[in-house]
Parts: sequence; structure tokens; C-alpha cells
Amino acid sequence: MVDGYSEASERPSIAPVPLSHLSIEVGHFKLKTIADDSEALRREFRRIAPLVQAFSESARIQHGPDARISTCYLVDDYFQAEEAPDSHPSDPDEASSQAADGSPSKSTKRTPANILPRLLDAARDCGLVIDYLARESACAQTSVFADGVPLGEPIPLAEMVAARIVPEPALEDTGGRPPTSESGWLCNGRRSSLAEPAQAMRERKYRPPKVYSSNEHAIFIDIELWNEDDEGRTRWSCPFLAAIWHLLRLGMLRYHGAAVVDPHQQPSDAQWPARWQDLPSVVRLNPDAQPFAAYQTLSMLPRRYMEIEHAVRVILDHLDLDEDVFAQIAAVGVTEGIEVSAKVGERQTHLLLDGS
Repeated sequence: MVDGYSEASERPSIAPVPLSHLSIEVGHFKLKTIADDSEALRREFRRIAPLVQAFSESARIQHGPDARISTCYLVDDYFQAEEAPDSHPSDPDEASSQAADGSPSKSTKRTPANILPRLLDAARDCGLVIDYLARESACAQTSVFADGVPLGEPIPLAEMVAARIVPEPALEDTGGRPPTSESGWLCNGRRSSLAEPAQAMRERKYRPPKVYSSNEHAIFIDIELWNEDDEGRTRWSCPFLAAIWHLLRLGMLRYHGAAVVDPHQQPSDAQWPARWQDLPSVVRLNPDAQPFAAYQTLSMLPRRYMEIEHAVRVILDHLDLDEDVFAQIAAVGVTEGIEVSAKVGERQTHLLLDGS
């Protein structure tokens, strides 16, 4: 169960977040692919690079020649890095950087120091500029960095967003299933009768699921937002973290009124750290980059993410987001001739790429 989260009762002022017109996410790879298959990286980036140019030109046609466009890449250090959150290079398990056959160990191959140069070199070779680099684990909790060092307690980002979930109204609820805040599951309607407890000595007729917002036919979806591991620790799901990723890119999240991420400028000669948790949540790679957040996002992703992005849209449609944050963004949009939709999911665009 995830505890609810709320800010102090005294309403803080809302800090503005600079916005581009368009934020373009330039693909997504498994860490194993980045570590072991540089040619696969280059094949994908070679086809993404002209697409970025095409969509950038489209944004300039829509918003003028000075349209602000930024690119970003999300590294999956939450599910794939296989690095213990509190591990340290001096730990016995981390002491060896080689496998038994003399090759780099899996943990060494999946560190920022090994992964990021391979990723960025491949993009550079293909003429693709990545302005911002972000960590997926920062969508669960994020820290403020100063001089490359995290300060204070992490911001419980996933808990904050989980507390803003508004499930579908429980019409004809039998009480057979705990609410989303306890179960960690969210659906876009009423579940079938199979989800209800059986009544002893009573014949029950099957009742199909119902989507309240559908027309004649429905697409029902039931999404796991989180679960707990054997030690009782919350593990956030990929769709839920992806929803938070979109909210960050759309500038919709604040913590006590302040922006939850402040891109850290990476010096060109700086070395990448050995541990993911030592990397700031969002890193600005291009000193001339336009703002990280944007009025509209475009995500170029492999087709296998279709189900996840469908789930993301459902999650976004069930969030009660801060009205003051939206009002601020909408007001700035008016000054630029941009109508900002109150439905945050409508500010997303996807381009699903062939292949797995």
C-alpha cells in the first residue's frame, strides 16, 4: 500500500518552468543493447535523425522560425541497471570489474561510465543531437544536486503522483477488490464480475467489464501501478514511471511550489560516474539547448511500447493535477498564441517505430 502524500496546508507560490514548444524523445534502448550492440544503436539513430529534422521543421512551420525544440533520452536505470541502490564500489560484490573469462562484468558494463559514452557516441556519429539525458529512477524519487552531489532528502515523486490518482467511480461496487490506493491497480471502468467475491450457494451470471466513457464498444484496460517486493518495498511499474516522465517533460510537477527537476549542465570534459544514483536526474548535454519541458511532447519509441503508452494515457486521464500549475502554463501559452489543453494526455504525441 502506498501512503497518501500532501503538501503543507499553506499554499506555496508556483515557480514557473521555462518551456520549449516541442520536446522530442529520441528512441529507447535496453541497456544490454547499448552495452553490447553498437551497430543496433546506429541503425536506430540513423533513421531517427531525419525524423527529428522533419518534426522540428513542422514545429517551425507551426510556431515560427524561432520555435523552441529540445531533444531528450530516458535511460532505464530503474529496471535494467541491476545495481543495488546502496551499493558502493568498495563493496565485495562490486570489487571485481571482470567476469571469470576476463571480460567486463555485467554490473560494470551497465554503469553510466560505460553506457553513456556508447550511447552518445552513436548518436553523434549519426548526426543526432541529444540535448537532455534523464534517469528513469528519478521518476520514482529525485534529488537536488549541487556540484554533482545530491543534497537533502529525495523528493518522493512517485508517491506525490500516486496521491493524485482519481479512480473511476465505483458504481455497483461490491467491495470485493481494494481501492487503487491499496491494490496498486487502476482501470478505466468497471471490472467484470470475475473480480467480485463468489457468493456461497448462489449462482452468479457473468457480467463483462464496462468502460464508462466508451460508445457502443469498449477497450477495457487494467494497469498495475506498483507492487511490493518480498521485503515490503514499493516497486513502481513501467507505465506509472513513464506517466511521470511525461509529466516532467510537460512541466506539470512541483514540490512545495518549486520545480522538481533542474537540468544539471554536464561539463564537456567531465567524467561519468560509476553509479547511476550519482548522476543528476536530468543532465543538460547541450549548453545551447532550449528548455527541457515543453507545451507538447513527441516520443519516438519502438512499437513494443504501444501497450505501455496506452496505459500511460489512461493514467494521465485519472490524475487530479495542480490547477495552479496548469493555469500558469496556459497563461504563458496565451502570450505566445498557444492554446494549452486542460487534458494533459492531449499534449502528447507518439511515433511508434517498426521493429522490436
